Amino acid sequence: MENGFSMTLSLNNLHPAKGSTHKKKRVGRGPGSGLGKTSGRGEKGQKSRSGYSSKTGFEGGQMPLHRRLPKRGFTNIFKKQWIEVSLEALEKHFAADDEITPEVLHHRGIIKKAKHDIVVLGNGDITKAVKVSAHRFTKSAREKIEKAGGAVTVIGS
Repeated sequence: MENGFSMTLSLNNLHPAKGSTHKKKRVGRGPGSGLGKTSGRGEKGQKSRSGYSSKTGFEGGQMPLHRRLPKRGFTNIFKKQWIEVSLEALEKHFAADDEITPEVLHHRGIIKKAKHDIVVLGNGDITKAVKVSAHRFTKSAREKIEKAGGAVTVIGS
């Protein structure tokens, strides 16, 4: 008890933090409000009228930015996306005789999405004999995995 008030939190003493709320702006309610008559819209012009709505990117008749900038290049929307996994990551996260698939890589948090195709890169070394299933392997990655006693399986072929 402090100053005769209990400090427990209940529905009857909830209130927002000081300064976090503002009074609603009541426009068009007379000159005393500061927003009477024209309601803060000015005297004339398109924006002062009711029913006004501007198009996205409209700059008052000036050539809009999306038309001023040059259009160059081409983005192929059918481009194949590969998720790269290094041998170093496989060495670090898996034990010998583990079965490595895109789903397992996703569950272990090595890749974010299992829906894209996986390519195993030959970065780093691998000493454990693991069975790796991926969509593509670099030549060095394939050699290093097989040299360590592991197996390589290409998905989708």
